[in-house]
Amino acid sequence: MTQTQTSPERGRAALGPALELIHTGAAPTRSALTGALGVTRTTVGAVTGELEALRLITVDARPAGAGRGRPSHRLEIDPHGPVVLAAQLHTDGFTLALAGLGGRLGQPLDLPLARLPKDTDPRVVLRTIADEAMRLLAASPRRCVGAGLAAPTPVTEPERLAVISACLGWPTGTPIGELWQEVLHDAGLRLPDGVAPAVANDANLAALAEHRHGAGRGARHLLYVTAGHEGVGGALVVDGRLHTGSTGLALEIGQLTVDPEGLQCRCGRRGCLDVEAGPPALLTAYGLPKDAPLTEVDTILAAARAGDRAAQAAVDHVAVRLGHGIAAVVDILNPDRVVLGPFHSALLAGAPELLPETVAGRAHWGRFGCVPLRAAELPAPELAGAAELAWAPILADPQLVAVV
Repeated sequence: MTQTQTSPERGRAALGPALELIHTGAAPTRSALTGALGVTRTTVGAVTGELEALRLITVDARPAGAGRGRPSHRLEIDPHGPVVLAAQLHTDGFTLALAGLGGRLGQPLDLPLARLPKDTDPRVVLRTIADEAMRLLAASPRRCVGAGLAAPTPVTEPERLAVISACLGWPTGTPIGELWQEVLHDAGLRLPDGVAPAVANDANLAALAEHRHGAGRGARHLLYVTAGHEGVGGALVVDGRLHTGSTGLALEIGQLTVDPEGLQCRCGRRGCLDVEAGPPALLTAYGLPKDAPLTEVDTILAAARAGDRAAQAAVDHVAVRLGHGIAAVVDILNPDRVVLGPFHSALLAGAPELLPETVAGRAHWGRFGCVPLRAAELPAPELAGAAELAWAPILADPQLVAVV
């Protein structure tokens, strides 16, 4: 009997795909990894041995499974392995966390930017984040091998410019990627050769995190819809990869018109999804000023759950407009799942029949082409997405973490 020989080149080429399968939970055992990669057990043994040597995973020698067939070893993320820095920039502050593989976020650290004027130089804001990040890293014994920033603005590719950053008070075209890289370097962060700090739009990153670790897991074409303090964002994940368009600006769904006679949008038109289906729209529908404290949004949602008719009417009003927007995007993209961010998940909970029925009634294919609506599962999807962004170079080439 001739023994199959393992190709070193094939084994090295499989390192990245293998680590991604373990990272997403798709390969919890060596037998599952063997089947997913379509390689021999010998090759998988070499691949997992290399990943273990890099301190990325652990291989549990105790066999998993008590059923028929040969038991297989468990594959888990090394709890003492490297981490990445995940950062999320808000309109009024930022959040930091260290993140291991497997979507494991450490305790988030929320810090305000209230002491800085809104029109502060972007470099000053980003340097503030970098300084706090270095304090967080200094308190951890684990090595940092990447850094990702989720920004509340579209970010071009490959230039990494903030295109519309009015909510931050920054000039259009701010080189956010270059500045992020510079401030981290100046603050003392040193990453492995071939790895650079990265930045991307927060909605895109939330979609990626939900696809890998949350409500979007297993979807082939995932549409993610979310709302921030200002505006509505969307993102599309196709076969596990973000679809960002030719320059990184795809899926800016906030400018879809859902009510031509509706609220005035800052773009100059009326009835855009941005102003009709975000938190301020719920305030307006309830009769409050759109600049009322956002804490009132939770009050309205709670009142609707308690049976308050005015609050329920406001929830229904916004849910219908959200449904019109989702239906328009569904007609164009034909996704197999729609995941809703936290605010829109609350609308779905408040209008569990109305929102899906509105999408089905408005979509061109009606119920035949309707897709399931799911609430996001991750507690901090944008921050988790920043971690995914930071891990991307390592998932592509795990040997980058090797200490030379």
